[in-house]
Formats: sequence, structure tokens, C-alpha cells
Amino acid sequence: MAKHGKKYRAAAEKVDRDTFYAPGDAMKLAVETSTTSFDSTIEVHLRMGLDPRKADQQVRDTVNLPHGLGKTVRVLVFASGEGATIARDAGADIIADDDEILKKIQGGWTEFDIAIATPDMMGKAGRLGRVLGPRNLMPNPKAGTVVKAEDLPKAIDEAKAGRVEYRLDKTANIHVPIGKTSFGAEKLLDNFTALMNAIVKSRPAAAKVYIQRVTVASTMGPGVKIDANQAQSL
Repeated sequence: MAKHGKKYRAAAEKVDRDTFYAPGDAMKLAVETSTTSFDSTIEVHLRMGLDPRKADQQVRDTVNLPHGLGKTVRVLVFASGEGATIARDAGADIIADDDEILKKIQGGWTEFDIAIATPDMMGKAGRLGRVLGPRNLMPNPKAGTVVKAEDLPKAIDEAKAGRVEYRLDKTANIHVPIGKTSFGAEKLLDNFTALMNAIVKSRPAAAKVYIQRVTVASTMGPGVKIDANQAQSL
């Protein structure tokens, strides 16, 4: 078993592992127990009572966090012609409208945080699935990242403002960042509330048991358990 450093052990001592905290108290502890010298990210981890192998138990959508993520989001847009012009004017950081960019991505380049595509470019974007798929960068209609050219400004603005995607992974977990330690507990709670409300609304009809456990933690910090019932009724 890996040994933790002094900073981690000191932080972990502030958290009662047998206690399921109220969401507000959990945010305060997550901030207080951050052990990094940089402004670490606060992440929410959910253990779901779903079977990821079944199509009727999938969970995937996006949510706009009221206070964003506290970082600069680099947006790449697969678009051509008028769509490329609209995307450029709307503030997209990278326009993938030629073979040079596509070959660069195919070679493993992924220095962007989110990829958006117009429907007519999905054929080309789809060929990059081996690179984009494992990094959760493949544009997808369910995630709001495949849009008509006229809707690109809204999609780009939302992505830069703090829209995050949540999805059930192969191990029946959901992992989502909700901000930085510098946000403070109050803003983190606002973002957490927005996330949980969205996930609750995404409950599949086939789900018998939905959210089993909820944990919040800073980068390299100890996990803080949250009362799942309170988290779902914010």
C-alpha cells in the first residue's frame, strides 16, 4: 500500500472517515484539506447503482456551472466554410477546417479542452475516434458538442464559461470537476448543487438504485464523504 506524505496525513486527520457530511461542510473540508502549493481542482466522485453495460442505464449530459471552473478553456471547432467563420468570430481557439489540423490530431495532438463540431464535419471528426475517444474529446450530440453552424456562438460561450460533461464510465462511476480551492466553500457549493440537480434529472427510468456514494476531494487531497440523500435533495 502506498505511503502518504506528512501533508496528506495531517489533512486526512481533519476528516472523519466514518462521517457522511452535509454538502456545505464537505466543501469547507475539501478546501481546508487541500495539500498542494497550487490552486488545486475540486472534484466530485459518484458511485452509481447502474450497470454500464446496459443501454437503458446510461447517464450522459452537460451542465453549466454558475461559477465556471476557474480555468481557461481551449475550444477546438470542427467546421468549414461559413461555420468556420462563425466559430472564429465567436472566439474558438482552434478551427479544424483543413487536413493539416486533422493530421496533427491524428498524430496524438490534443492541446485543447473541448471539441465542438458541426454535423457536416462529423465524418472527419469520427475518423479521429482513437485519439479523441479515450480523452473524452469526441464531439457528441448528447453532450451538446455537435451543433448547427448558427448555434456555434452559444456552444462556444457555454464551453468557455464552465459547461462540464458528466457521464457514467465503465466502472459505474462519475467524476466531475466543480472548481478550484480558491473559489471557497460557498461558490463550490453552488456548483455542486447545479451538478447534482442535473444528475438527479438524468436518472434513467430503469435505475432501481441510483446514487450510492458521493465523495468530494481536492487534487491529491483526502476524500470527504457526503450524505447522498442530502446531495440529491439540494
